[in-house]
Amino acid sequence: MTQISADNQVLTLINVFTVEPANQDRLVELLISATDVSVRYADGFISCSLHRSLDGTKVTMYAQWKSEEHYQAMRDDPKPLPYLQEAMKIAAFEPGKYEVVKTFEHAKA
Repeated sequence: MTQISADNQVLTLINVFTVEPANQDRLVELLISATDVSVRYADGFISCSLHRSLDGTKVTMYAQWKSEEHYQAMRDDPKPLPYLQEAMKIAAFEPGKYEVVKTFEHAKA
């Protein structure tokens, strides 16, 4: 389960895909398939959340991994590759690696 906290020592990936609105659903399907067949079973995988923009032009994946090494080992696995290769034909990909600095919760006035 996704837990966002500055105390968690995890690798956070926020990957933004830019896509034509006509291809957004297909991109979502490809990312779900890649995650279902391989990524979610990889050692060190914690969780991911897939988001799509309301205007149809973006798909964003927020993922957490135990370490950079675990993430890289998954990237070397050929099982999700066909899905990701097809995704790159219809979308531009902007990857990002992050650490959580601070979280905020609703405060009652």
